[in-house]
Amino acid sequence: MNRILKIGMDVHSTSYTLCAMEPVLGGEDRIFANIQVTSDYRNVIQFIDKLKEKLGSSDSYSIECGYEAGCLGYSLYHQLTKAGVKCTILAPTTMLTQQGKRVKTDKRDAVMIAQCLSYGGYHAVHVPADKDVSVKEYLRMRDDHKVALKKIKQQINAFCLRQGYFYAGNKWTIKHLNWLKKLVLSDLYRETLNEYLTSYEEQIAKIERFDKRIEELAEDSDYQENVKKLGCLLGIKTHTALSLIVETGDFKRFRKGNTYAAFLGLAPGESSSGEKINRTGITKAGNSHLRTLLIEAARGMCRGRIGYKSKVLRSRQDGNPTEVIAYADRGNTRMRSKYYRMIRHGKKDNVAVAAVARELACFIWGLMTNNITSKEEGTKAA
Repeated sequence: MNRILKIGMDVHSTSYTLCAMEPVLGGEDRIFANIQVTSDYRNVIQFIDKLKEKLGSSDSYSIECGYEAGCLGYSLYHQLTKAGVKCTILAPTTMLTQQGKRVKTDKRDAVMIAQCLSYGGYHAVHVPADKDVSVKEYLRMRDDHKVALKKIKQQINAFCLRQGYFYAGNKWTIKHLNWLKKLVLSDLYRETLNEYLTSYEEQIAKIERFDKRIEELAEDSDYQENVKKLGCLLGIKTHTALSLIVETGDFKRFRKGNTYAAFLGLAPGESSSGEKINRTGITKAGNSHLRTLLIEAARGMCRGRIGYKSKVLRSRQDGNPTEVIAYADRGNTRMRSKYYRMIRHGKKDNVAVAAVARELACFIWGLMTNNITSKEEGTKAA
């Protein structure tokens, strides 16, 4: 007899809480154990071995472990998979959780994860290749330094304001930096500002070095063609293109462009009841990092003349197939037109930008899955 066991794991950096469950259709699920162990994958394997010993060796077992995506990333998944244990990472925003007031504990969470595994109340997280993960970590490290640079800029501006100085022109230009260096301050104040400026220059140099390295990574044979394709779209440069490729993985796992947009949390939400229909903002579910990149790309796209192609965009499009360039040009025109049309009809800027970002996700899906032959690409992708 083949018995099905689901092991829900509520995982933290210091401990794992494990719940072994046997689902029973039409009856009450059997929970064989619900224990806490230290954070070592070998403890999970030992738990499974003891569970088999407890239940007896006369039956065969189909065992699946699962845990919510979180701080551990893919490490536990790879460790268990290499040990021959089937493992699934659950996307938290797709899990069917208990409704109403509930007591939250690690043991209850482990039971909930086991129930999701038993009855399919979740979507599994796509596990990318090791190479893609390493590139993703490098890209996110660069973004962390970009955040640190923004923080330093804010600190310098705040310091100057506290001393009674305010620069009215465009900030962080050569003229602005020269103004900062020539401010008349007392010795210790000047030393403080110089330290801030040194940190600023170090961060600028680091980010330039990281961007150069990202350009080199994008030249890899696994990424080069797709990066070049995505560069045909407005707002999509090397960093964003490479991030989309390594964090999405296989674009063909999404049936349509709007499914991909929903994966990024760019799909509109709805909270309707009875005859009352209430549309809400975007769901913000899924990959928040890619969603942020596409919102930034869309915001840059929404500033310019419809149909205009800059020299930079033309250079990015050089070398691509004619049909790819034509598809991207139609997409660029359509999305800019959509933004200005929404603004004319009174939509708020952020709403219009989010709508363009959603459509941009659909066009990206079309490029990456080669769905570019139809004359109604945007409609087909959306």
